[in-house]
Amino acid sequence: MKHIDKIVFGDNQFFGINHMSQEKAQQLAEKFFDINNIYRVYEMAFEAGIRAVMLNSNDRAKEICNYFRNNQNNYELNWYPSIPYPYKYANLVAEKGIMPAINEVLFKDNSAMGILGMMAKGGIAVMGKDVTKMMQMLIDIEMRMFKGLNVKVVFLQNVITDLILGYGIKEVFIEYCEYIRKKYNALPGLITQNMPYLLKKLKEWKIKEVVVCSSFNKIGYLISPDINSYVETAKNNNPEDYQLMAMSTLASGAIPAKEAYEFINQQNIQSVVFGASSKEHVEETVKLINLK
Repeated sequence: MKHIDKIVFGDNQFFGINHMSQEKAQQLAEKFFDINNIYRVYEMAFEAGIRAVMLNSNDRAKEICNYFRNNQNNYELNWYPSIPYPYKYANLVAEKGIMPAINEVLFKDNSAMGILGMMAKGGIAVMGKDVTKMMQMLIDIEMRMFKGLNVKVVFLQNVITDLILGYGIKEVFIEYCEYIRKKYNALPGLITQNMPYLLKKLKEWKIKEVVVCSSFNKIGYLISPDINSYVETAKNNNPEDYQLMAMSTLASGAIPAKEAYEFINQQNIQSVVFGASSKEHVEETVKLINLK
């Protein structure tokens, strides 16, 4: 299995996401309303030695991808898309219903040739409700903005991962992982809020060579069932089967950085994804991360 980057730069801060403080989230949203401020923070991260980016497939991500695609000669980056952007679909389904929402996503902003191509691939599956074909088509639409970039891992958002996991539908995980490997020559990734149970089921279903990203911090923030289960599961994990990526390592600012990474560095973890909006925080975090 290809090895993932030890440090990946996340994007929550750019889109006004802070799980602990609505006020902080609003401040970030205002700061990064000007997309040039986003590019400046990326430059800070690259100057600190980071060469990998995780990006949610929302509307602003299109601009970011276009910028780096148009300036590829200046950057050598590995990309970690996180798909789909769940709020977009949730709003569409709430407004229009499931099938009209899928139709709009599939055929909106597509040229006549693009629509014909999707129909040839299995667009008729929308009528026949072929779940696998629809899933592949939706992945392709989400991934379109990353075309031409060096994609290393494609992550499935935890909202989707944990829903499918809860229903125990192994076929969806199998099809997703196979499609990402074959179509995008990338590692399949799964984001979850229950890493021990996901790994247990992946082993049971014999789905290997997957990157699993989950909250991992010493106070158990956004962790299920508990931090001891995470520590033990990571300790017994074989990275050749499942590479582990930690997110929410600071628990949205509840844990001081030095204390947080003293804990993280002791774990059998292969990667950390973090977001920061200042040069000081970026440089401090890069210095503190010292994975085994």
